[in-house]
Amino acid sequence: MELLNIDCLGKPLRLEGSMAGWQQLFWGNDLVSVIPASSDYEGEKSHQFMLATEPEVEGAEPKTIQVNLTSTLQWQPFLIDYQLTVNDEEILSGSRNTKDIEQQVPVVPIEEKKSFSVLGLASLGFKLLKSAKVIKVVLAGASMAAYSWLFSFEFALMLLACLVFHEYGHIKAMKYFGMKTKGIYLIPFVGGAAVTEDKINTRWQDVVIAIMGPSFGLLLSIAALVAYWVTGMEIFAGVAAFNALLNLFNLLPILPLDGGHVLKSISFSMNSIVGLVMCVLGAVAGVLISYHFGLALLGLLLLIGSLEIVFEWKLRHQSHLLPLDRYGQIFSAVWYFAIVGLFVGIIMHLASSGSEILALPLKILQS
Repeated sequence: MELLNIDCLGKPLRLEGSMAGWQQLFWGNDLVSVIPASSDYEGEKSHQFMLATEPEVEGAEPKTIQVNLTSTLQWQPFLIDYQLTVNDEEILSGSRNTKDIEQQVPVVPIEEKKSFSVLGLASLGFKLLKSAKVIKVVLAGASMAAYSWLFSFEFALMLLACLVFHEYGHIKAMKYFGMKTKGIYLIPFVGGAAVTEDKINTRWQDVVIAIMGPSFGLLLSIAALVAYWVTGMEIFAGVAAFNALLNLFNLLPILPLDGGHVLKSISFSMNSIVGLVMCVLGAVAGVLISYHFGLALLGLLLLIGSLEIVFEWKLRHQSHLLPLDRYGQIFSAVWYFAIVGLFVGIIMHLASSGSEILALPLKILQS
């Protein structure tokens, strides 16, 4: 990831590095200094390189300039202090923290993995049609027609309301981080998508944007549950139960679902084998708890998703995203499991009402 980008003798001086310990220093587009990967990934590092200047008099020896960049790096929480000297004379110094990383626009474009998928094709379609606002209305109408054909008009209306409320949570989080949003797109038979062209720079941004969708979904389920208690109308109970089920599946630790983003950010921010062991133990505990309450399907999918994240853990240093600090890891994990627990609680509570329809979400989880 890009740690630092400052001006040096008329060209950008860019420092890149990761928690694997490696650092690379670029002056313009030229690689001028490299520190290889090591277990010593924090503390003071020094990069030196020489530059030759054109002689003022023809035939004279070219002059050399010695450039030295010294930095003191702390990853969790992130802080880098730096000092730039030219021929032993300080010309620039300063520091950068997590907020600075969140707001930066990397000079080198972030390369994304290219893979064939339905979501990928849908994303391509959005890019081609995003200039026409009418596409949102067309997709919403297609979704309404599709779900009405599968279920009923009333159920389709309820489902779309739940999807829009969920995606609005993502939009609010994107705007909180100053990202430009393109709005909400409803995709028939797939769900919804909150679209932005901006890139995230930190794992904390990834966690907040991902988990705010289910968090807004939780607020909707709670509001519908309270309305059911007050009015006794079963339609509100149906909204609470099926919205809880919809958001609960979205919290599964499988990419590209929101839960996959959250747990991947947590586990990829752990830079030691101890962190990986803790992640594995947490996943095992989640599976055991699921089976204890008879939620067989939830436990199985949780196991599959957790194994996927564990297998990808060794690739964590290849990411450009700034990792979570210890507080961020703990807070994100508590936030995630609290929301999962509350959704399960809502589903189990409504299943005990005696209604076959309200018991359906729990039967799905037990299947």
